Amino acid sequence: MAKSSDRMLWERVAGGDSAAFAQLYDRYSGAIYNFLYRRTGSWSDAEDLTSTVFLHAWRRRTEVVLDRDSVLPWLYRVAEYTARNEWRSKARYRRALAAANLRVEHVRDHADDVARRLEYDEQIQAARESLKRLPKQQREIVELCIWAGLDQQAAAVALDIPIGTVKSRLSRARKQLRALDPGSSLED
Repeated sequence: MAKSSDRMLWERVAGGDSAAFAQLYDRYSGAIYNFLYRRTGSWSDAEDLTSTVFLHAWRRRTEVVLDRDSVLPWLYRVAEYTARNEWRSKARYRRALAAANLRVEHVRDHADDVARRLEYDEQIQAARESLKRLPKQQREIVELCIWAGLDQQAAAVALDIPIGTVKSRLSRARKQLRALDPGSSLED
């Protein structure tokens, strides 16, 4: 049986077809989860935020405009906004605790203690630290084009910017990252 296109599935989703939505969820939840993990550095936060992204997608299903028959760039945009909202919420919480002179220690998810995840966590943290040195606009392009695997046109749609801007920011980001780590293997 041929795989249904995103556009065909989304037309059914817009009509309220939850089975079509489940197919899109199965198709893209891993990509969105990985994107959010790279943004947050937390397995549990990424899991919660992935659910939030798809809940938002279901609620806004009649308003979504697909890029080249793909729902993925739109989902990445929603994931970016969701991660930002989560970060702002946590920042407000920390400020409120500081104002009340309370301390809350970070408790890691027990699943993070699994050995294979620890090594991956360290690699992601090192990459996130390198990316923090880039300007925000370049960092977003690297996350979408290199980490998430979007082509430049889809990244332009996800960020709502011209493709030429994506190309120039990606080129500058690669140069800066190579200067930080000459042994890196960023693909051209």
